[in-house]
Amino acid sequence: MKRLVALLLATLLVAPALAVEPSEMLPDPALEGRAREIGRELRCVVCQNQSIDDSAAEVARDMRRAVRERLSAGDKDEQVFAYMVARYGDYVLLKPPFKAGTWALWLGGPLVLLVAGGALLIAARRRKLPVAPAPLSEEEQRRLAALLDR
Repeated sequence: MKRLVALLLATLLVAPALAVEPSEMLPDPALEGRAREIGRELRCVVCQNQSIDDSAAEVARDMRRAVRERLSAGDKDEQVFAYMVARYGDYVLLKPPFKAGTWALWLGGPLVLLVAGGALLIAARRRKLPVAPAPLSEEEQRRLAALLDR
């Protein structure tokens, strides 16, 4: 049983590495290492928040090939990122820069949280608190006592 669990865990840990196919890998280990680092910082444009290094999508495969081609041509990491941004836009970066075009990406989540919190606060303030019932009159107290004595 322990061997089976170990095998399953090993499979889960290796699964992302299977996205990069052996045919895509560069023969130079240093260039391949740079390509893997860059691939972890680029978003697959068809997957939800998955890097191109982890994605098995055809577009991610094309993006990985483009990264490796640029590195093989002698581009620096910054030049590869600039090429990918020019081709796919800032969305391709898993950590987009904070600028006018990406304000919605950076501020959208906190803004939605603030609006929802404000709406909850307003709703809580408008909610009427239960009012305590008026005390029983002497006549009602006598009738209640008579009913309880029965």
